[in-house]
Amino acid sequence: MQRIVLHVDMDYFFAAIEEREKPDLQGKAIVVCMLSGRSELSGAVSTCNYIARESGIRAGMSCSKAKKLNPEAVFLPVRKDFYTSVSDRVMEILRSYADVRETGEAFEQISIDEAFLEITEKTGGDFNLAFEIGTQIKNEVKDKEKLTCSVGVGPNKLIAKMSSSVQKPDGITVISPGKLENFLWPLKVSKLWGIGNVTAGKLQEMGIVTIKDLAEHDVIDLISTFGKTRGI
Repeated sequence: MQRIVLHVDMDYFFAAIEEREKPDLQGKAIVVCMLSGRSELSGAVSTCNYIARESGIRAGMSCSKAKKLNPEAVFLPVRKDFYTSVSDRVMEILRSYADVRETGEAFEQISIDEAFLEITEKTGGDFNLAFEIGTQIKNEVKDKEKLTCSVGVGPNKLIAKMSSSVQKPDGITVISPGKLENFLWPLKVSKLWGIGNVTAGKLQEMGIVTIKDLAEHDVIDLISTFGKTRGI
């Protein structure tokens, strides 16, 4: 039976919750900051909505820089306990869709706003049914929590996670085994889960830009550069 994994990623989670709680924020650039308390905007951006991102604001950026990029944006402090309570409810929804098996849980929460679900048994390995389940998840989360999420469906965790970002926000992308090469080959290696800027830079120096380049590159050369564990 073909394995099927879903990756569910909540859309701009913290900022989306703030929009939900304060309807007057709708249509405005929202920036949620982890503030240090040293000054009004001393700290870093935790997340922001898509309107704020259009100004170039990104997670990890200093709040003061974000303010310069968009002086009209609304800056809010992180409310971690509240976001966690919302996350707990969302995760219970997601958990209810995962396969039930004796050998271990088919549900894996990997952060406050994302999780993997294996649904191989529930779908019988049918990717069309997986699309329907992904759609049901999106609808239930939206109905119960008034929040959107993006869903990726694939034959393993890596593909599911990569595909969930294809149609953000509020999208669903299914990558069945027959679509793997068309999906993966054109993408830059930096899109691979676990490859950061430093590794991507080294790969580029080796002439490896796309995932197709990486797949076709000599394994011995990769091992000599990155070591046996990472090279393979």
